[in-house]
This record gives sequence, C-alpha cells and structure tokens, in this order.
Amino acid sequence: MTDVKFSIIMPAFNAADHIGTVLDRIPVVLQPSIKNIWIVNDGSKDLTGAVADAFALKNGSVRPVHFDKNRGYGAALKKGLSLCKDDGCEVAVCLHADGQYPPEVIPDAIGIMREKSFDIMQGSRIASGTALSGGMPVYKFLANRALTFFENIVFGLSLTDYHSGMLFYSRRAIKSLPFDSFSDSFDFDVEVIASARAHRYK
Repeated sequence: MTDVKFSIIMPAFNAADHIGTVLDRIPVVLQPSIKNIWIVNDGSKDLTGAVADAFALKNGSVRPVHFDKNRGYGAALKKGLSLCKDDGCEVAVCLHADGQYPPEVIPDAIGIMREKSFDIMQGSRIASGTALSGGMPVYKFLANRALTFFENIVFGLSLTDYHSGMLFYSRRAIKSLPFDSFSDSFDFDVEVIASARAHRYK
C-alpha cells in the first residue's frame, strides 16, 4: 500500500480480451490511494469500450474516455495526462491495457520514486528479466537492445529499456512537461525521456 495519491492512465486499443484482467490485477489494497483510473479507449473496433464502461459501473475510480476514432498511442497518453493534471494526483502511472506490464509492482515503484525524488521513472522489461519470458519476440528483444545502446549515447543516460511504456510521472512532470508538443505515435515515450533530460529532471 502507498499513501501517495495516484492516478492510472490506461491507453487501450482493441484490448477487450485483456483489459478486464489487467484491471482485476490492480492490488485491492491500493484502492484508497487511487484517485482515478483513466481508460482512454482509442477508437477501438472491438468491445474495449463496453468492458471499460462495465468496470466503471462496479468501481467508481474507473473513468473511461472514448475517442470516436483511432488517434494514436501518444494522443491517448496526452489525454490521460491532461486529465491527471486536472485531477490533482501526486503521481500518474501509465499502465497498458494489454497486460504486458504488471500492475502488482505499482506500490513498490511509487515507493522507490518517492524515496529517490524522481520526476520520471520507467519500468524496464530488460532489467527485470521478463522481456523474453513475457512474450517479446527475440528479434524485438535484439532490436530493443541495439536501439537502447545508441539512445543512451545520444541522451547521456544509462537506461535499459527506452521503449517500455510503463512510466511514472511526478506532479512536477505532469504540470510542466510540454506533452501537447509530443508525437501522437509510439514515439511519445522517448520524447518524454528526451524532454525530461532537457529540463534536467531527475
């Protein structure tokens, strides 16, 4: 459990088969600390929206937002972060609806973020050793390692998984990073890291 008030942003596109399981895996003990779970349904063609709406009826913290067409991963995150900026959460957690990132790690991750006073923190499938066992194809694993090597050179960092979408944002980052200027595509996460680096955030 954590005493930090946080919100979850869950970008979702055609995730009807997985989103319910991900929501069920969020530890019950975290409920008092959760301000909102913003599910941004990015124009899904399946029953993602219906599943999200059904969970909202059972859990008042689940707040679905529906795009009428697919706008892109980055656009979904922009919407979620804008909502987090307005809801006053201390930390925003990006959790994908397809289940590739474990919600069970949220309390420990927020604890580390608070202890280290991080503005941005990223989960890593590589450092945790779960990339291949979690279903990442070998060719994507190798490409990830190569890209991360060069990105560390460019940004002067020592991250292990630039392309992990499990990101934790402090209140400072939520309020001040120029999210609206970032890409609507999957490049969004890397642009967040680059911008945080440029702002000398920790």
